Amino acid sequence: MPTSHIFEVPLRLVSAALTQARAESPRESCGLVVRISGDLVYRPCRNLAEGHAHFHLAPEDFARAESEGEVVAVVHSHPNASPEPSEADRVMCERWGLPWLIVNVPVGHWQVLVPSGYRAPLVGRPFSHGVLDCFSLIRDHFAEVVGIEIPDFERPDDWWLKGGNLYLEEYERAGFADVTGQALREHDVLLMQLRAQVPNHAGVYLGADVVLHHLQNSLSKRETYSGFWARVTRKVVRHRSLC
Repeated sequence: MPTSHIFEVPLRLVSAALTQARAESPRESCGLVVRISGDLVYRPCRNLAEGHAHFHLAPEDFARAESEGEVVAVVHSHPNASPEPSEADRVMCERWGLPWLIVNVPVGHWQVLVPSGYRAPLVGRPFSHGVLDCFSLIRDHFAEVVGIEIPDFERPDDWWLKGGNLYLEEYERAGFADVTGQALREHDVLLMQLRAQVPNHAGVYLGADVVLHHLQNSLSKRETYSGFWARVTRKVVRHRSLC
């Protein structure tokens, strides 16, 4: 089985992770490797995510593990899929700054992913809500192209169907001002409404009638802005440093 030159995984921990993964399949399981008094132990955690395709490790479980010792790795399963890291795995591994142990069930293969400075491409990235979605794309565009860090916000699955209004409630706190009705400029953010009661999609205007955005169940892409996307735009906001 594969190992990492940076993080060696004892087989007993892999076995413990696989036991949990088989018990929780077809949902993804998750857990933590914790160093306690010099020994590595596995701590199963709760997955709070809706659906089977991803995981959201319970914050209380992480806090409990931290109270026991040093958290040294994150673990999750890929039921009925290769343990090869997904694009979302690579992004989240960087965000956590910890090695990830990925186990496959039912076969039992596993792989270790370590932080390496990876960045998902702005165009062609797959969709994973809360990790690689339209808001993540806006944040990454501003960080990589404009040099501006935009704060992240918690966004549960289907927040727009559960009384949430993320974009309209948070754009000012993120450093943006309403410029709806003014001539569009490069890096303006377009807040759009798709089959919802509130704006639930957004993209970055790149100039020359082009928008960069990321729709659910598709790859991020550049696309002509006029026509449909202009019709569903409800507000245009501009970072205050660019006003």
